[in-house]
Amino acid sequence: MRAFQVLPDNTPATIREIDTPAPSEGEVRLRIGACGLNFADLLMIKGEYQDTPEPPFTLGMEVAGTIEACGPGVDDAMIGQRVAVFGGQGGLAEVGCFPAERCVPLPDAMPFTDAAAFQVAYGTSHVALDHKARLQPGETLLVLGAAGGVGLTAVEIGKQMGATVIACARGADKLAVAEQAGADHLIDAKTEDIRERCKALGGLDVVYDPVGGDQFKAAFRACNPEARILAIGFASGEVPQIPANHLLVKNISVLGLYWGGYLRFRPQVISDSLATLFGWYAEGRLKPHVSHTLPLDQVEEGLELLRTRKSTGKVVITP
Repeated sequence: MRAFQVLPDNTPATIREIDTPAPSEGEVRLRIGACGLNFADLLMIKGEYQDTPEPPFTLGMEVAGTIEACGPGVDDAMIGQRVAVFGGQGGLAEVGCFPAERCVPLPDAMPFTDAAAFQVAYGTSHVALDHKARLQPGETLLVLGAAGGVGLTAVEIGKQMGATVIACARGADKLAVAEQAGADHLIDAKTEDIRERCKALGGLDVVYDPVGGDQFKAAFRACNPEARILAIGFASGEVPQIPANHLLVKNISVLGLYWGGYLRFRPQVISDSLATLFGWYAEGRLKPHVSHTLPLDQVEEGLELLRTRKSTGKVVITP
């Protein structure tokens, strides 16, 4: 089978022919229909992600496909089920083995491309806004990087939760995508003053920030008393330094969110969240935005779209 692998000794990642794996105890083998790309994949290639495995390993954090074999301890009745899985690795391949307990059955009408674009992006935003920030109807939510993989889902989910959503992205094309997802107000990060626009709109109650850097600083200064800032990631490359005395004066909370970490210490948070999200999808309340669908042979092209920020929503690979 073919797999896109990260190799030792700084050898460039590449597609390789490897043996088809057999599922171990507690695992299923999946015939992979689609794999969603994430910014974390770029960090894994460089060895900079917090959960980077030892190379060689197959890249690809989240997949969807059909179960074709079960390992010891797994009910063979699962064979033939269409599922989505967050495996953390192993998705950019024709076949992969993943923990059975992480398999989420798909709604009948959900294609693999939507399913592979779903768990990390929607899961991150829902756990962040609901479980961490306790976003309330009528509050004002600023989403930075609002046309990206997680940002766009935060716009959608913020609207589902009754917030007024301000979307911030770079350029009219990306802002149009955020507006289509339900944003009430738009800020062009290339040309507008984020702080002044947000203050003119009444200030911020919740900030969803996968960007960091100067945009974090501008949003921080536009926060209302008791605002909550969600630190999701640092796509700008700059981790902001937070003046704790300003937190104190305005009673602001900064909340870190690493979605995958909950699998280790409170997995029920993720399973409850995904149950809600797949339910919303089945009701037609969520519409994953996949800007590019590419074959496995073009995975490097897909990663470059993330690296250069030329995609909107998600990039999905179909092995």
